[in-house]
Amino acid sequence: MSSRLERITQQRLDSLSKLRARGINPYPHSFHRSHSNEQAVAAWKQQGESAGTLSVAGRVRAKRKMGKMAFMDIRDSSGKLQLCFRHNLLGQEKYDLLQEIDIGDIIGAQGSLFQTKAGEISLSVTDFTMLSKSLRPLPEKWHGLADIETRYRQRYLDLIINEETRTIFILRSKIIAAIRDFLNARNFVEVETPILQGQAGGALALPFTTHHNALDRDLYLRIALELHLKRLIVGNFDRVYEMGRTFRNEGISVKHNPEFTLLECYQAYADYNDMMSLVENMVSHIARDVLGDAKLIRQGKTINLSPPWQRTTLSEAIKSYSGIDLQDYPDAASLRTRMVELGMNPDAAKGRGKLIDELMDSFVEPSLTQPTFLLDYPLEMSPLAKRKRGNEQLTERFEAFIGGMELANAFTELNDPVEQRERFLQQLHDRQGEEEIELIDEDFLQAMEQGMPPTGGLGIGIDRLVMLLTGQTSIREVILFPQLKAR
Repeated sequence: MSSRLERITQQRLDSLSKLRARGINPYPHSFHRSHSNEQAVAAWKQQGESAGTLSVAGRVRAKRKMGKMAFMDIRDSSGKLQLCFRHNLLGQEKYDLLQEIDIGDIIGAQGSLFQTKAGEISLSVTDFTMLSKSLRPLPEKWHGLADIETRYRQRYLDLIINEETRTIFILRSKIIAAIRDFLNARNFVEVETPILQGQAGGALALPFTTHHNALDRDLYLRIALELHLKRLIVGNFDRVYEMGRTFRNEGISVKHNPEFTLLECYQAYADYNDMMSLVENMVSHIARDVLGDAKLIRQGKTINLSPPWQRTTLSEAIKSYSGIDLQDYPDAASLRTRMVELGMNPDAAKGRGKLIDELMDSFVEPSLTQPTFLLDYPLEMSPLAKRKRGNEQLTERFEAFIGGMELANAFTELNDPVEQRERFLQQLHDRQGEEEIELIDEDFLQAMEQGMPPTGGLGIGIDRLVMLLTGQTSIREVILFPQLKAR
């Protein structure tokens, strides 16, 4: 016995054959549309019956027939419009063609606007055209755990069915545009740097590897934008930024996708204090521009993005939320012992910096609901950051957290090429055997040796910013085509 899907598909193939038998091309090359659905509704509100003849198009989402009259709802990217088909206007032959139109088909229609007794603005159709015959039915129900995975695998269905999903990605586009407007207005220059790199640097992450046949060499998908952007600072670009796809060969979670969008920007003659000001002003500006308010309600809590944001040191935050004073545990062994006493199970191979990261993830990050800058990270955690003025064991680095999630990372950039080389060498020594390690990039060091001005650098995860501003708790909800396990 054939399945329901097979029966429906066959019925639609039969309709396709009937249309072609009548000399109708069910997949024409184009259609002139005078108005979007939203524009058609606006035309009625502004001009009434004097709006004249309009042509619209969209996907059929509902159909109802009542004797010599039929109604269909069509949707385009702007919204819904009701179409009214009257037998006396279309004639028998054209009216009979309505039975070959299924929910999910894309049609074009011409006619004039009117308002029904129920108050719905509609198009009285004088002619219609099949623009794309749909051979598969739309889902009848769209809820439950099983459907969540289908939404990600077949995002086109999600976008057709769920207006909320389309809204998220429209907002994402507006957020990215607002970021560009904000930075461009402050004389930052947008640039593009290589995705394929001879050496992946600028972060502690495992890269994806590929092979270039013509060059006969292995290349890496970039894990950060930093080192090439700082080369541009050396090359007299005083303010640069890039919003680009970045790739890290790491685990997948509600906050991590192996392919993500990263904003990095660098400002010559600035430090991490300037970057803090840039972040809090940019994020609050984007929220006002896109959402109309710098205050958000997320999971029942009001988050105020207006500057100034809270500032506290990393060590103060860890002590406050875990009870561990990092000064009492100056090496990995002692810190690991203390973490075990707290019921944690830290990896014996992790260095002190990785253990501090683990404390952050477990105790601090989930507690930071309001916008908060955590300042002054230990030297071993920040090989590209300048030492803190007044404390040589710390660096001028901050991370920004909002809603229990890391959003931004920034440094006063190290611009001493001799110390930078020493830092890279020290890390190679300290992290022997670890997969995630910052390798020595000789070309980058050579660029620094030409002279790099004092610089503030910033990275913001765009996907996480969109999560925050759209109220989503999973990164898969804000990436159109997230990475998934094989079926």
